[in-house]
Amino acid sequence: MSDEKDQWLEELIRLTEGEEKKKTDKQIQILEAAVEIFSEKGFAATSTSEIAQRAGVAEGTIFRHYKTKKDLLLSIAGPIATKLIAPFFMRDFAKLLEIPYSQTEDFFRAIAKDRLQFARKNVKLIKILIHEVPFQPELMEQVKGLMTNIVIQRLEKVVKHFQDQGQIIEAPPWRIMRSSVSMFIGMIIFHVFLAPEFPFDEDEEIDRTLDILMHGIAMRKD
Repeated sequence: MSDEKDQWLEELIRLTEGEEKKKTDKQIQILEAAVEIFSEKGFAATSTSEIAQRAGVAEGTIFRHYKTKKDLLLSIAGPIATKLIAPFFMRDFAKLLEIPYSQTEDFFRAIAKDRLQFARKNVKLIKILIHEVPFQPELMEQVKGLMTNIVIQRLEKVVKHFQDQGQIIEAPPWRIMRSSVSMFIGMIIFHVFLAPEFPFDEDEEIDRTLDILMHGIAMRKD
C-alpha cells in the first residue's frame, strides 16, 4: 500500500469510527474497496458484489455492516463532508485567515497553494463528493450548510478587510468570492483531476492565475 493510500485510508478510518467500536480488518477492506470503486465508477455504476470482490470478502459481509449500498456510501461521504471538510475550514483555513497578510495577492497565493496540496492528498475522497453530492440530498444539505456557515462567513471578513485597505474594488463580497473561488477551483480541477500528468510550474501557474484574478484578461494600455 502506498504512503498516499495509507494517508487517505487512515484518515477515513479515523473519521468513520467516531463513537463506534474499532473497525475490523474486513470493515477496513470494505471501506478501502468502496472508496476505490466509487471514485472510479461512481455510486450508481458500482455493485456491492464488485466491492466485495475487490475487498476479498463475501457480499453478505458488507450487509452485516451496512444495510444498503447507500448506507455504505453515506458512511464514507458523510464523515468526509462533516468531519474532514468542516475541520479543514474551521482549523486549517482559520490559520490562514489569522496570518496578517499585507497584500491581497499574498492571501490568495497562500490559499491557492494550500488547496492545491490538499486536493492532491485527497483525490479519491474528493472524487466521491464531486460524483455524489449533486445526487444525494443528505450530502447536498451538509455541504451547503458548511459553505454558508463556515466558508462564506470567514471569506467575507477577509474581503471586507482588503476593501477597507483599498486593495479590492468596492463590490458585493459574494461576487468577489465567487470569482476567486471559481478560478482556484478551475485550476485545481484541471491540474489534479483532468490533466494530472500535464507538466507545469506550480508557483508560476498560481501567480498567473492570481494575475488574471486581480487584473483581468484585457490588454493593458501603457
